[in-house]
Amino acid sequence: MSGDWFKSSYSGAANDQCVECRLADENASVRDSKNPAGGVLRVSATAWTAFTARLKRA
Repeated sequence: MSGDWFKSSYSGAANDQCVECRLADENASVRDSKNPAGGVLRVSATAWTAFTARLKRA
């Protein structure tokens, strides 16, 4: 998968309660930043776009 993992700019100064995301052409992946070797949630690019658009409207 291409792309680097990144944290939201809204994670806060301590960055201790956040997730990391990685974007690719076909999907987006999300993981717990405190446990990067743990499980990864992967969703389609379409689902990720809809999810983030909804967050922006909230």
